[in-house]
Amino acid sequence: MAIEKIMANFLSIQNLSLEFQKNQEVLEVLKNISFDLSQGETLGIVGESGSGKSVTALAIMRLLSPNAKITHGDIIFQGVSIRNATEQEIESIRGKKITMIFQEPMTSLNPVLRCGYQIEEMFLTHDKQKKSYKNEVLELLREVKIDQPERIYNAYPHQISGGQKQRVMIAMAIATKPDLLIADEPTTALDVTVQKAILDLLKELQQKYGMSMIFISHDLAVIKDICNKVIVMWNGKIMETGTTYHILNNPQNPYTQALINCRPKPNFYPVKLPVLQDFLVVQKGQIIPKAPPNLEYFDKMEVSQKFQAKETLLKVEQLSVWYPDQKNFWGKVISWKKAVEQVSFELKKGETLGLVGESGCGKSTLAKTLVQLLNPTAGNIYFQKVCLNKLKDKELKNYRKKIQMIFQDPYASLNPRMKIGQAIMEPMVYHKIYPSQEQCFQETCNLLEKVGLKKEHFDRFPHEFSGGQRQRICIARALAIQPEILICDESVSALDVSVQAQILNLLNSLKSEFHLSFLFISHDLNVVQYFCDRILVMYQGKIVEEGWAHEILNHPKQNYTKELVGSVLSL
Repeated sequence: MAIEKIMANFLSIQNLSLEFQKNQEVLEVLKNISFDLSQGETLGIVGESGSGKSVTALAIMRLLSPNAKITHGDIIFQGVSIRNATEQEIESIRGKKITMIFQEPMTSLNPVLRCGYQIEEMFLTHDKQKKSYKNEVLELLREVKIDQPERIYNAYPHQISGGQKQRVMIAMAIATKPDLLIADEPTTALDVTVQKAILDLLKELQQKYGMSMIFISHDLAVIKDICNKVIVMWNGKIMETGTTYHILNNPQNPYTQALINCRPKPNFYPVKLPVLQDFLVVQKGQIIPKAPPNLEYFDKMEVSQKFQAKETLLKVEQLSVWYPDQKNFWGKVISWKKAVEQVSFELKKGETLGLVGESGCGKSTLAKTLVQLLNPTAGNIYFQKVCLNKLKDKELKNYRKKIQMIFQDPYASLNPRMKIGQAIMEPMVYHKIYPSQEQCFQETCNLLEKVGLKKEHFDRFPHEFSGGQRQRICIARALAIQPEILICDESVSALDVSVQAQILNLLNSLKSEFHLSFLFISHDLNVVQYFCDRILVMYQGKIVEEGWAHEILNHPKQNYTKELVGSVLSL
């Protein structure tokens, strides 16, 4: 069938309704939504997880799963009906006129193909005049401001940082000079300096190529920085739309007002962070506003200082971790990548210590070394005066359960084939925490309830939960063997503001109940300022500044810390 020509705006979503069918159940995920996008305009879409943001983007690209069905309405792009186009016709649009930057670059890039070839595929798919487009790819890598483009061209995804992977994804997306670029949470997992650089890059590329852009994010400050117009979505419906200034400064819908009020703010220290449920209630699919909560606040300095008199739980002395960077013909290492270099710090009992710094500075390498997933090149790690890196495997087993880690991506942290109850029980059984399987089962059910889930969830698989629920499962698994230290590696960065507040409230309550200490790694400085007592600032493998959280973020001394704080976007 020929592409149906319809006179419309550059992009027009017209009364679109979409449903998913699972077994005999039908779930309506988009409910009669309509909006227009003009040439050269940037439209922001905000809302909680599950609100329909990404599904809308996938519908525009016609990348929906087989169980998805458009029941009403249409998507008109440059006068073309996306819904009625044939596969051959849609392929002339998708990847050429409309491209997309997906949320997680590590899972979007093929791990067994070099980055350069993956970008080159974009040229080969849509323009087969040449056998090689290496020069064009190198030029693209320079355009997205990647240093050493030759090295990145030949590198595999796991060999480059998160910020570099995101730039590779952007290079792929702009290779065909598209008319419309859809960016689905492209800066969510990035630190503030890289985030700002990516946003500036997207604005520069948009101006250069005259692209229109749809920018999906749960970060309202990012939306303010890059978008002309905003759509607020909830439960598959558009709750409010308007200019960015109007939506963020004078929101009319109770849901939009609640979203803005849930965002962590500088120097904001409530005992319990507000969540959406504090501002509104849902009845029969409708939002009804509530009176704003009366928040109780605490003295940040007083709370933080009380931990300094307590015993040192973890002590790190002159820790270095080096990776082989280059080898000669005979396999001998001729240069090293110094990921962590002479790092020293202490963590007191009951304290929360923040660790901040840009991608590739060594934060995650340091965290993995602390839990003995990596061996240090030099230096020592002491847990209650016992040197962990000098212990033999059998001795180390007893100490491994003392320090547990919550990783950034909860879905990748869970076995997709293992029921979540079994995943939580597994470390209990391995470390023989309880004498019987029945007691392990009972304690697992108790943990599920402590993290805000139900014991009925025991037999469900990870894919049956939302992102926030999966993070709760990972927290329950980390608590299963009764640790004394939890290392949180960007564990709330990919969550929307309300779920993020729920998880932070949960961690605070568990900290008191289980007498936990935290090493909290994050790029969100507002979250770090609220949640952490002290902060370590890391740059190129070294600690360049440390001190009280509120003092460092309000009065940074080092130039790098000043740059980090200056990159924070505000509403």
